[in-house]
Amino acid sequence: MKRSGPPRQDGESASQLISQRIAELGDWRGETLGRIRALIKEADPDIFEEWKWMGTPVWSHNGIVCTGETYKNVVKMTFAKGASLKDPSRLFNSSLDGNARRAIDIHEGEEIDAPALKALIRAAVMMNVQAGRLRPPGAEDADSLLAESKSTKASAKKPAAAKTKTSNSPSAGKGSPRTARKPASLPKSDGDAGVQAYIASMEPWQAALAKRVDALVVKHVPDVRKAVRWHSPFYGVQAQGWFLAFAAFQYHVKFSFFKGTSLKPVPPIGQFKGVRSLDVRESDKIDEKQLATWIKQAASIPGWDGGSQL
Repeated sequence: MKRSGPPRQDGESASQLISQRIAELGDWRGETLGRIRALIKEADPDIFEEWKWMGTPVWSHNGIVCTGETYKNVVKMTFAKGASLKDPSRLFNSSLDGNARRAIDIHEGEEIDAPALKALIRAAVMMNVQAGRLRPPGAEDADSLLAESKSTKASAKKPAAAKTKTSNSPSAGKGSPRTARKPASLPKSDGDAGVQAYIASMEPWQAALAKRVDALVVKHVPDVRKAVRWHSPFYGVQAQGWFLAFAAFQYHVKFSFFKGTSLKPVPPIGQFKGVRSLDVRESDKIDEKQLATWIKQAASIPGWDGGSQL
């Protein structure tokens, strides 16, 4: 029977719970799960860990990549989109009839083909990334922040009855519609340099807005830690987690607070549990006083660890 384990508790990260599970097993299953975990992180250093479904380790990057389930006689890795992955090494040996998932059952004494498994993990990550570059890792999870590109397109649609073209409309002005340039797809980095590089790659009005918000963060959170994660700027506090991230879309910039439901007043947009965001378009005026209040509140409470502490 599968060990359900404890549900996720406040202040106890998914990574800690997975480590606890490995230690509690205390047999070949714990060793195997630990080995799998290490290979997943080697294959994708940006992957993050979750604790779902009353005690299942989950690894995600732009969506679920795989799970690590432990049963009495087997350790099972289930790939969410395994049916769409090429498996030249024939690692998949379970759940072969499903339309979406595929699994790898590992029994006691069996060796893991490390190179083949890491290649399969990378392929699964790439499939998630290609499905939506602006979709954050773990968007199914409540702790995700950034909106899907699908919702961005929907929010940018012009009402059918509208006759006046606004500056934010894709058909505003004369001539061919102008498509906003995409911000740079930057690698993972720590420090201010990556954040400033992202800002510099944005549309001019977006960059000006991002600089104002960046300055507010620095002013009100002197010990802020800046980084680029999943191609977007992140702001956090040492040993406390990330509290804010932003991303540029075609017609707006999304500022997302990881623990937004704990802020007062709660920011207006919420697509995932716990997360609240503010979408700012070119013609919008931002309330810097309110934004500064949210920044100070968010930085003062435990944030999102992204699978590991800052």
